[in-house]
Amino acid sequence: MPMKNDYQKGWALRYLREAKEELIAAQKTPYMAPSLILEAVKKAQAAIYYSLGDPTSIETIVRQTIYKNQLVEDPVLKCLVEIERTIQEVARTAESEREKALKQADDLVRTAKDIVELFTGETAD
Repeated sequence: MPMKNDYQKGWALRYLREAKEELIAAQKTPYMAPSLILEAVKKAQAAIYYSLGDPTSIETIVRQTIYKNQLVEDPVLKCLVEIERTIQEVARTAESEREKALKQADDLVRTAKDIVELFTGETAD
């Protein structure tokens, strides 16, 4: 189910590349790791949002769902809510438990890669 919009596709692939680079930088520069890890997960999320459609609308829907603490049955929305919660957790743990935050960020970037590849029809290596 590849995307038809090259603009969104381009941004999705760019954010994914940048998320991967942020993780590499976080591993190489421990003193900057907390901010780099947080940037990596935010860019991975942005890559997902761009691959799915309008990022602003998707973000609004996800945040409203979390704010209202609604039961989520839609599998895509459920996944997006879990990603947002993971980002919030990474933000809280990035400084105190760097290795845990790095693992969570790496998992999220891998998930983003799978989603972006599915919706863009391109290999994102």
